[in-house]
Amino acid sequence: MKAACCALLLSLLMVSLLRTVYQRFFSMAAEAYTPGSLSAAFVTCPNEKVGKEIARAMVEKHLAACVNIMPQITSIYEWKGKIEEDREVLLMIKTRSSQIPALTDFVRSVHPYEVAEVIALPIQQGNAPYLQWVGETVPE
Repeated sequence: MKAACCALLLSLLMVSLLRTVYQRFFSMAAEAYTPGSLSAAFVTCPNEKVGKEIARAMVEKHLAACVNIMPQITSIYEWKGKIEEDREVLLMIKTRSSQIPALTDFVRSVHPYEVAEVIALPIQQGNAPYLQWVGETVPE
């Protein structure tokens, strides 16, 4: 009797587990990501204070779902005929590809540089739940 109860309980747990696995797999398959519909954009800033201000404003305005701030990068570039070397921070921004023009306009309007870097690369693939979250967070 005890063995039969244990077997029944184990069977019920297995059915529940299999149902959960099936639902998760099916929902991930149903949430197909369109490659390139989201982008990772990059913006350099002169320091962390400016980077945080720009990042927070982008998230508040729903131009970005998330902005990572990478501190202490060194940039070497030519500017007005001279080779320059500066310490900067790098913003890595996750957004919809359709929002890149608005994001670029916003950065240009608040950035202290004469020519602000804004470059974007389309996201081809990634963690489906994360990509779904980015898409839900940043409107079309």
